[in-house]
Amino acid sequence: MSLKVFDLQCDQGHVFEGWFASADSYESQQSRGLLSCPVCNSSRVAKKLSAPRLNLGHAKAPAPAAPASAARARPGTAVAAPAAGQMAQLQAEVMRHIRQMVRNTENVGARFAEEARRMHDGQAQERAIRGTATPEEREELAEEGIAVMPIPEFLDDDRLQ
Repeated sequence: MSLKVFDLQCDQGHVFEGWFASADSYESQQSRGLLSCPVCNSSRVAKKLSAPRLNLGHAKAPAPAAPASAARARPGTAVAAPAAGQMAQLQAEVMRHIRQMVRNTENVGARFAEEARRMHDGQAQERAIRGTATPEEREELAEEGIAVMPIPEFLDDDRLQ
């Protein structure tokens, strides 16, 4: 199955990728309000203009390596971007790790804010939990010094069932 990868941006300026079965799947999810920013959970998400991703690795000659003296001439750190195929593998690996981390949390459902407070106050054993919380509950938790992070629904297998 070939996935469509679109660059998306929320109204707060966060840019992220969305992976869809097709362009129609993106349009359908967008029209039903199912898309949200993984950083701030904003549901005002739009597709950015982006160039198509083409696998042209076979058509390019390898770039000549920079001489070792050039690397020593300029202080600082340089990182080479991985090739498109490597990037796709890296993204898939990151997604597998994130999904595994989510699977290793206890789903407390709508009791999320209450359970997070109980753990913060020492009334419940500290552990990794996930659940649902309103934007107001998340804001209140943050004001109380309780760190929470919204996760997109597609990372939570329980929400997909």
